[in-house]
Amino acid sequence: MQTLYLMRHGQTEYNVQHILQGRCDSPLTCEGIAQARRTAAWLREHAEHVELTCTSPLGRARQTLDLVREEVPALAQLPRLDVPGLMERDYGRFDGKPVEQLPADPWNPGDATVRYGGESQAAARYRIVRTMQDLMNSCEGNVLAVSHGSISRLFKTVWAEHARCDQDVALGNCCVLVFEYDSATGTFANTEILNQ
Repeated sequence: MQTLYLMRHGQTEYNVQHILQGRCDSPLTCEGIAQARRTAAWLREHAEHVELTCTSPLGRARQTLDLVREEVPALAQLPRLDVPGLMERDYGRFDGKPVEQLPADPWNPGDATVRYGGESQAAARYRIVRTMQDLMNSCEGNVLAVSHGSISRLFKTVWAEHARCDQDVALGNCCVLVFEYDSATGTFANTEILNQ
């Protein structure tokens, strides 16, 4: 079995301002930087045999992974990939707008944003599941992937029936979801959640 460590980016200025980020970007706050460093300390102790580090190409995720790699020398030596499939959901015209303008739950918008240029639930689900399977199949060891809140939550709920830990945990900034991956079946089982 391989292990996937799926990490959410650190707190951003837009998180603090309650602005929906989606595909737009915002820098990490001082707290977001501290969160990444605290999570790096956990990864240093718990993430074994990682062979690949990858990130959404959005700046907040890249910055988070860069901070983790600075703190964990073993990870800094590994390949680092920018993977478009790890990007946050596209909320269409609501990207960069106050969260309260979104006509749905930002963590689970379903198809509410499609008519405004956003990504459908089915497309987002297919994208994140396929991306994770491809990443795991690309190496024999474990993978650290830095992504975003809504897309990570969607990935987690796809595999809820295989969960061996509490599935109703809010995904805080720099949380890490730990999954076992069975390459023979292409399935994931959620085994642990580190939440700050």
